[in-house]
Amino acid sequence: MRIAVVDGQGGGIGRAIVEKIKKANIDNVEILALGTNSIATDQMLKAGADMGATGENAIIYNINKVDIVCGVIAILSANSMMGELTPAMATAISSSSAYKVLLPINRCGIHVVGVIDSNLNTYIDEIVFTIERYISEKGVGK
Repeated sequence: MRIAVVDGQGGGIGRAIVEKIKKANIDNVEILALGTNSIATDQMLKAGADMGATGENAIIYNINKVDIVCGVIAILSANSMMGELTPAMATAISSSSAYKVLLPINRCGIHVVGVIDSNLNTYIDEIVFTIERYISEKGVGK
């Protein structure tokens, strides 16, 4: 099972996601860090991602080679992350058949109704829980 974590800017949220997935010790999972910039990719690699790639082409090329995509909801929105996430990246991610597990961070002008405001750690714990449930339903992993 391949999981892509997509992040930009300083890579802090992506780093936190990678760390929590690694701590969950889920069997047969490979984490691919996909950064909009090299700092974000580097932060996710330092957190334990198995591989990393940077930039528009890397994201477009790899996004259909993974089973799960994680990140903030902004990765579906063109020109988010102060313009780092290009329209082509957003199109590739949103069009991917991968299961998308996204954090409802409201910094990109998107508010998801019905989502309870919580702190980042709680949201990331929910990502790990959702990944574990998805893998269990697919019959892969633990």
